Amino acid sequence: MAGCPLPFFCEALLGLVCLSAPGRAVEVKVPAEPLSKPVGQTVELTCSYSTSVGDNFVLEWSFVQPGKPVSASQPILYFTNGHLYPTGSKAARASLLQNPPTGGVATLKLTDVRPSDTGTYLCHVNNPPDFYTNGLGLINFTVLVPPSSPLCSQSGQTSVGGAAVLRCSSSQGAPRPVYNWVRLGSSPTPSPGSMVQDEVSGQLILTNLSLTSSGTYRCVATNQLGTASCELTLSVTDSSKGRVAGALIGVLLGVLFLSIAAFCLIRFQKERRKKPKETYGGSDLWEDAVAPGVSERTSARADSSNGLLERTSSASTVTTTKSKLPTVV
Repeated sequence: MAGCPLPFFCEALLGLVCLSAPGRAVEVKVPAEPLSKPVGQTVELTCSYSTSVGDNFVLEWSFVQPGKPVSASQPILYFTNGHLYPTGSKAARASLLQNPPTGGVATLKLTDVRPSDTGTYLCHVNNPPDFYTNGLGLINFTVLVPPSSPLCSQSGQTSVGGAAVLRCSSSQGAPRPVYNWVRLGSSPTPSPGSMVQDEVSGQLILTNLSLTSSGTYRCVATNQLGTASCELTLSVTDSSKGRVAGALIGVLLGVLFLSIAAFCLIRFQKERRKKPKETYGGSDLWEDAVAPGVSERTSARADSSNGLLERTSSASTVTTTKSKLPTVV
């Protein structure tokens, strides 16, 4: 080489530089900002590339669910050897904006998006012998879903001086809804010191409850697509009034029990007094009978007398007298 003091060394150095010079690299471009679309609509995930497309050109789209690594991606479609091959659960709704995607545009079109489509989408272009980049672009996509009707619930001690927790939660909603509790009606709102609200978890904590805390509370779940609400009625009771009412009921039951016992005792005494009279009535038949040895005349005189006691005494006297007199022949 002219100008080189060591021609052999210069030629070797030039060859080494030529071998280490990179070939043409694949360059993939995707949006830097996350994308979002309401549920049911169509989204276009833009992906473009620059390379010299050859016979070994391959384009692949895949999907990763939220929170999972890129290695767990699931294929959506791929293009190779001049043919497009949709695959996976999204195959019926996925297509390319340009087919074949050999003009530098590899945009993915996805119709009728649903909540399960939320995640990361990978646009991968591979064009050997362009090995000097990975040719990969990542797009974060979120399907927007309005809040579902939330569920309201309560727990805690709902008596005067106690504390209650009101909860509100929607099973669906993207982005995640925020929650706001309001009290309905004309009753005064609890003081800020006795009411703590968490818009993320949907909890409303009420402390130092009073009877005026009773009422209907509404929870409103909100995101950028809409709102939904539920209602809950809180009833605060006075435990001291409950104890007085319980004592009064106990006294009334005691009085009722004593009244029933007294009634049964009185009736028992009356029934007991009736029994001797019924037994004495049978002895009347014995006193009315004529004693042996009494003459018909005595019996007739006894029948004409005024009293049972006199008849009985007369009959007894006659009988005694007859028994003591000797028989006259």
